[in-house]
Amino acid sequence: MSNTKTYIKNPFVICTELGNGATLLNLETKYYFQLNQTSLRIWELLDEFSNPMDIAEKMSQEYKISAEKALSGVLKLIRVLEKEGMILLDKTHDKKTQNEFNLVLTGDSMITQKLSAYMEDEFLSMIELIRSADIAFTNLEVLIHNYEGYPTPDCQGTHMAADPFVATELRWAGFNLFSRANNHALDYGIEGVRTTSKILDEFNLAHAGVGENLALARAPSYLETKRGIVALISCSSTFPAFFRAGEQRPDIKGRPGINPLRYNTTYVVDLQFMDEIKRISSKLKVRSSESKESFKFLGNKFTIGDSPRIITTPHESDLKGNIESIKEARRQAELVLVSHHAHEGDGDIELPAEFIVSFARACIDAGADVFIGHGPHVLRGIEIYKGKPILYSLGNFIFQSETVKFRPAEEFEDYGLESSALLTELYYARQRKDKKRSGFYLNPIYWVSAIPQVIFRNGMLKEIKLFPITLGFGKPIHKRGRPMLANKVLGQKIINRIKKLSLPFGTEIIHKDGVGLVNIE
Repeated sequence: MSNTKTYIKNPFVICTELGNGATLLNLETKYYFQLNQTSLRIWELLDEFSNPMDIAEKMSQEYKISAEKALSGVLKLIRVLEKEGMILLDKTHDKKTQNEFNLVLTGDSMITQKLSAYMEDEFLSMIELIRSADIAFTNLEVLIHNYEGYPTPDCQGTHMAADPFVATELRWAGFNLFSRANNHALDYGIEGVRTTSKILDEFNLAHAGVGENLALARAPSYLETKRGIVALISCSSTFPAFFRAGEQRPDIKGRPGINPLRYNTTYVVDLQFMDEIKRISSKLKVRSSESKESFKFLGNKFTIGDSPRIITTPHESDLKGNIESIKEARRQAELVLVSHHAHEGDGDIELPAEFIVSFARACIDAGADVFIGHGPHVLRGIEIYKGKPILYSLGNFIFQSETVKFRPAEEFEDYGLESSALLTELYYARQRKDKKRSGFYLNPIYWVSAIPQVIFRNGMLKEIKLFPITLGFGKPIHKRGRPMLANKVLGQKIINRIKKLSLPFGTEIIHKDGVGLVNIE
């Protein structure tokens, strides 16, 4: 039997699942056939793939067996099922085209300036890469409006805002899918959220992660392409408490906001440290609570262990809600993407916190095809989990937070400036402060990134290429932050960095012809 043959299920066959497998019954021939659990999985995959080669590749990934062994098992079962009339040769296959999706994914976009005015070859080549994609994604970390809303008092860094023209610029660049759950989503309150949503809707740009209540913020957004429908769920773990969308009740409205993925933190300490915490709590008469397993003090949970460490786990309710959204999207779309915004690291900004790894894998288990991380403004590693890519952080894509047109008085006060001071005075005051702590403006890791180009064919991951980019480290304020493809030397350094960060996840990456190639096996 040729491996290029394709098959479909016989519509006259019914499948009855049992505890340890299933029984197939051909209603025309009355022939029964027993399937064990492995054979049942092959039967199920016939709903997704018609080519035995594709089924074997999927089985190899799921069961962690060699491709040769998987193909041998699949072909053996296919021969029997074809002989007994359980499956039929798909004679229409040669008339079909393969269902291939080209995804181009980017990290945080803090855009305040035009893109379309520039003509460098390295810039235009990057733009063509984005435009070539069926799905071009970015995390929109700016509110698009004319400052109709009020700046919130609790902002994490810069109150991000941009004029409506940036929506035109992002569409010009080729982007068609945006995540919005992040720690700047409500910098200008609910009005800023609503105005941004209205502008994106007017430009017919799909976006997810915010809404008038929790259900709407958590709901998938769907993008219809010539290849099929793509779903996006967007959530964030880093945000002020009031950003979190509230659940709707029959008797009261839900609260507008973002889709949250909160997390729980436990500090593991030794017995001596625990005794000292309890002593301080008693002396200060600070309210605390104690159980056999832990001690809660000043909002923190401590437990005794052999070596000090920090344990983080996804918030149970938020995890459940996001997983349900993924399952819903899985029923409605060919591809399901999950976007997660989080600054939290595991003792190092370039390493994802423990709860992020747990959440990412849970998303894939629930049916997501790609997990897209961003937030810490730096690159993190890549994991291929059950044949699906987890991109723990894509860093910055557009980083123009220094050229926001207006800033509220509180930001000036934070740097010891009068509220009447000029914007440039604020920016340079921030740089002087950053010199003492090696902040954004002095550390080149914030000014490089990579753009993954991810290819799916018939639901299977086929290829990941990494295109290294630079955001202009060391350039003047008004020139830096706009991305373009990196030169050969810098590009190799960027790919080597991603390679090193990906090794703990068992992912191999090579640098070839200026591009990173991810081993997806």
